[in-house]
Amino acid sequence: MIPLRRAWYAFWQLVARVLFVVIFGIRVYHRERLPRTGGVLVISNHQSFLDPILAAVGMPRPFHPMARETLFRFPPFAWLIRSLNAFPVKRGKADLGAVREAMRRLKDGQIVLMFPEATRTQDGSIRPLQGGPVTIAARAGVPIVPLVIDGAFEAWPRTHRLPRPHAIRVACGEPIMPAEAAVGDPEVIMESLRRQMQDLQRELRGLRGCQRGSGGSPIAAGE
Repeated sequence: MIPLRRAWYAFWQLVARVLFVVIFGIRVYHRERLPRTGGVLVISNHQSFLDPILAAVGMPRPFHPMARETLFRFPPFAWLIRSLNAFPVKRGKADLGAVREAMRRLKDGQIVLMFPEATRTQDGSIRPLQGGPVTIAARAGVPIVPLVIDGAFEAWPRTHRLPRPHAIRVACGEPIMPAEAAVGDPEVIMESLRRQMQDLQRELRGLRGCQRGSGGSPIAAGE
């Protein structure tokens, strides 16, 4: 990432951190599970329109979210999200162009963010995950890190036009290494990741009512 673009990303990440700490009291757990170098494919559950920001806001490295192509139809907004590393994917079909772009970025050492549920949850639960990320990670030779967002469904459910204040927690799970992705059945691996994400969600729901600790910033808690 070139210095100017890195500074632009860091600026908006700082703005989002301040806003999300004030509005949602966001806290991030187990960030040490995210590799500090090299390509990483992060898969997240999908609770709200805020998820691409929530997934990345507390992380030490920039994320490159794969976003549905309809978000790129309004040129000013398309320019903004592209400048913050997002790239489009066509929903409901095999988008080979998006797959190639994801692999290019992974091989370039970036973190690509995917939402394999394909659409926002109806009830806050984690839906079955599509198997495509396993193939992408295996071909790119990168680990898969599951990530869970909880509280965003209550903050901005599908039935509401605007978000509202609600406690939000984010946590990284244990990575699946490239060698395992290369030899395992994609559907089996994704179901294993889903179970791990469900366990993380239960962990976060147990923590959601906890008070903020006295040390460190709320967004860095739990490391």
